[in-house]
Amino acid sequence: MTPKFLDVHLLQTIPYANLNRDDLGAPKTVVYGGTGRTRVSSQCWKRQVRLEVESELGDPAVRTRRIVTEVARRLTAAGWPAELATYAGKQVLMSAGKSGIKTEKDRDKNDISSVLLYLPAAGLDELAALAADHRSALEAEQTKEQTKKKQVAVLPVDAVAAILSSRNGTINLFGRMLAELPGGKVDGAVQVAHAFTVHGTDPEVDFFTAVDDIPSVDDFGSGHMNAGEFSAGVFYRYASIDLAGLAANLDHDVATARELTDHFLRAFLSALPSGKRTATAPNTPPELVYIAVRADRPMSLAAAFERPVAPGLDGGHGEPARDALASYAGGLHRVWDVHGGSGVVLHGHASIDEEPRKGLGDYRASYGELINAALGAAYHEELAEASA
Repeated sequence: MTPKFLDVHLLQTIPYANLNRDDLGAPKTVVYGGTGRTRVSSQCWKRQVRLEVESELGDPAVRTRRIVTEVARRLTAAGWPAELATYAGKQVLMSAGKSGIKTEKDRDKNDISSVLLYLPAAGLDELAALAADHRSALEAEQTKEQTKKKQVAVLPVDAVAAILSSRNGTINLFGRMLAELPGGKVDGAVQVAHAFTVHGTDPEVDFFTAVDDIPSVDDFGSGHMNAGEFSAGVFYRYASIDLAGLAANLDHDVATARELTDHFLRAFLSALPSGKRTATAPNTPPELVYIAVRADRPMSLAAAFERPVAPGLDGGHGEPARDALASYAGGLHRVWDVHGGSGVVLHGHASIDEEPRKGLGDYRASYGELINAALGAAYHEELAEASA
């Protein structure tokens, strides 16, 4: 069977925390199986994964509307007059594609793009360098601008578009939507689900006060009073990598595809959203990781928890959740024979209680060993070694 997708499933207990707030500051929620659960959005967790992958690769990307000010900042640091530097930044957006990218004003009266652009951080330096190469044309056009209303783009359109459409590792992983530049769209190779608790939750209100260390003589109360909402529970997390899609994004560079898959898996296990982190320190790792390399289609196991998991005899939802996941996965593998088999090329799991669970494939001693086995199956390394 040809590996097409790699699915990763986690069970992770998060103590008293608020990793992802709604517009009122409360933990996000979802009703699933008729029961309210605490939820962490895919965007929230995915951002932390992206930042961790970029840190490991040493190749960050930026998602920003402030191209003008960032290009201008680099040019003023190189000795350009502030007015000309800002004009050069505006010219970058004017020269982006056939119609350019429109600008508007932010709260600080700076020019920002009408859309959020997403490019490698190194691209900002490249845009500034491109402007520097065309300084004479920019100065000449800026002088003309003072006597006429119509603006003319003077930077090379193809060069600007190429920089704005450039990619790094995480752009190839997560994709990019950029309708303004036809060549800038990148189909994401990674799908990330919203995490949710496997059992019902009731967020709690925490009333707190802060003492004013320099009170007045008649001040007998607190310097500040407020309330926050928090929750706790065992979360099911799931993501899937389209192996063929990632390879296509990389022009079929298998070595880089494997490296990115490796970095993503390790970051997905370790990354934690930063919401209320300093107030709650919810720094827990996953207790169970299950990875399946599939030849048919991605397969979420979220339905294992449509019926809320009940606490075990000794209390707690962790162990019952691990058992429920294994039971559901085993039943799914048995019944899913649409393509003449379960569609699984290789699957396995590792867990904190060192208890192998039927339905989750081979038991591995550590998460690192599990990831390495999955990478070997996904990129045919076991087959290559066998034929060597």
